[in-house]
Amino acid sequence: MEVIVADITTLDVEAIVNAANSGLRGGGGVDGAIHRAAGPGLLEECRALGGCPTGEVRVTGGHGLRARWVIHAVGPVWSGGEAGEPALLAACYANALDAARDLGAASLAFPAISTGVYGYPPDQAARIAVETVAAGLRDGDGPHVIFCCFSESDAEHHRAALEAL
Repeated sequence: MEVIVADITTLDVEAIVNAANSGLRGGGGVDGAIHRAAGPGLLEECRALGGCPTGEVRVTGGHGLRARWVIHAVGPVWSGGEAGEPALLAACYANALDAARDLGAASLAFPAISTGVYGYPPDQAARIAVETVAAGLRDGDGPHVIFCCFSESDAEHHRAALEAL
């Protein structure tokens, strides 16, 4: 596992995770950036999937991205932590890792799911992300994972979580 600060749409990896909304229709933040970079074919493919519940993932092609696949993960909206948000966020990471494994992806990049407009505290989200992915990789079977952060402060939270393992 590694942590970088970069634009996830430019990475040369086999799969990227999109912090998607439940309608899989594009939006702001990383979701909007991925849809813009991939082109209209991504939205067309997403529409055919009929949405995705919070905590689950759906897979599409990468279209105009370098990545072969996009794994759309719908994270929880932060409501103070008492509405099951930690378990739902962990499910996003675990399910995306499982999907990448099922695809045979050798490399996978995650954004900081739910930390933008969904309001999840970045330090708590980073800890959940790193611990969940580390647990999923313990058997040694899985892709190389990159936590691709938009800001240096998000990256610092992920680095601290990695060091705490």
